[in-house]
Amino acid sequence: MKRFLNRIKSEKGFTLVELLAVIVILGIIAAIAVPSIGGIISNTKQDAHESNEIMFEEAARLAFASGENFDENSNDGDENDSYTLKFLKDKGYLETIPPYPQDDTEEYNPDSSYVTVDYSKDGSDNHTASYTVETDTRDISADPEG
Repeated sequence: MKRFLNRIKSEKGFTLVELLAVIVILGIIAAIAVPSIGGIISNTKQDAHESNEIMFEEAARLAFASGENFDENSNDGDENDSYTLKFLKDKGYLETIPPYPQDDTEEYNPDSSYVTVDYSKDGSDNHTASYTVETDTRDISADPEG
């Protein structure tokens, strides 16, 4: 028993140098990890925005294939070939308009965000349509209805 007590008394804790080495190592790991995580979050928001645009395009594709007339209230300068997000939502082609992923205080503006359809036929029965998504955001923190 006496030998055991002497052994416990002779053991010492960590030295200051060992503690500083651990702190330096943790600092290096944090310096590497924090920017990486920030980049991952930024990339995720950009991917979410691109997914939203694909969803808007697919809703317009469905509206166009269903023979839906173009939205006469679209703000793209050519009122004959676009669907606004509000129009797509009101007609049931979009269930909801998701929030803008880049900033928590903004959302897609349903009146000035639109999908343009370029439709063409060649001499035969071949038809082609291309879709262009234009999104605009609005600050919902300043919107009394938001």
